[in-house]
Amino acid sequence: MSHDLLTRRKILKGLGAAALCSSFVSQHAWAVDHRPLFIDGLSFLPEDINDVKASQLSAFIADISDIEAIKQADGTTNYKRSYNACIKSIKAAKAIVDANPEVYLQGQSGLDISRAFDSKRTAVFFQIQGADCVEDDSSQTNWQQLEEFKQQGLRVLQLTHHYGNRFAGGALDNNGKAGLNLPLTPAGHELIEALNHRHMLIDVSHSSPKTALDTAKASKSPIVQSHGAVRSIVNHARCSPDEVIRAIADTGGVFGIFMMSFWLTNRPIPTINDYIKQIDHVVRIAGVDSVAIANDYPLRGQENLLKLNNDNAEGVKEYLDWWHSLRAKNVLGFDVEPKHVVIPELNTIERMSRIDDALKKARFKSSDRERIMGGNWHCHHGAVWWI
Repeated sequence: MSHDLLTRRKILKGLGAAALCSSFVSQHAWAVDHRPLFIDGLSFLPEDINDVKASQLSAFIADISDIEAIKQADGTTNYKRSYNACIKSIKAAKAIVDANPEVYLQGQSGLDISRAFDSKRTAVFFQIQGADCVEDDSSQTNWQQLEEFKQQGLRVLQLTHHYGNRFAGGALDNNGKAGLNLPLTPAGHELIEALNHRHMLIDVSHSSPKTALDTAKASKSPIVQSHGAVRSIVNHARCSPDEVIRAIADTGGVFGIFMMSFWLTNRPIPTINDYIKQIDHVVRIAGVDSVAIANDYPLRGQENLLKLNNDNAEGVKEYLDWWHSLRAKNVLGFDVEPKHVVIPELNTIERMSRIDDALKKARFKSSDRERIMGGNWHCHHGAVWWI
């Protein structure tokens, strides 16, 4: 770790996140009535509003984007979050949140997590999985589209989704013969500056390692990978190398571990212990204040697998055509046949309490569990939006 990054991390953690976290721990309701602070790094607004309460979440980042199916040069399909699709979807999401004030509090800052917790509601922070939605925007247009999204409540912008765009390289970029590791572009550097200026959270999920490292260096605020997994455990292009995880942590940021089991373990039968191993790895290489929980499925779980009673052998079939198409392009990790999609114990709306219990069984001390289950997300949001 460089001296500059070490100093930066100390400042961000010490002045921002740590102060907010210690204040929350000592003063808020859960310290009195023992309600847990559970925060999910990525899910979706549910069709059934009752799922929000059932999830026990104090807050979550919600992908509210909509997509257009775009054929890639390599013959595979990418799902582009266009401006037209996403401006409609964010307005629709805002209408849902506004219509349910007894359940939701639309998150604008880290303090809204505390407000939601105290009022027994759930703070929801809008996210879009891909900066394609502002692809026609730039400093020349004064970032009008980005500003419009912010006014509608967008708080988290992911740079890419699988494939790169004019701003950044994607994890699955390839030339038809091998995977690529493309950097943050000059336009991407402008976008980082614009997001920093607006105190919007930068998400490097789905980015190439080079783009993630470039973003960590370029951003003046903490960055996150809201949902991902560890390449040291599963050697796959969609999983992050240790240097990326450390670089995110060095900004004062958070790395969220998600629920897609074929990127959590290559073992034939995934269990909750495989999820805990992912958390433990991030703790060991980057610190306990740098890891958090993510989902990347609906609050209830992966819907097709729920219909199949979590039959992974059957459920994985829906991914195989896509998987094999990228194997043919020699993209890292697709040579290993996936055997499952979910960890059955976690493909449930009760996943957060089950993870907390598993961490306890794995002998994580209570203060560390509180950070992992929600405290790190809460403190991180404060560091981004209030420093």
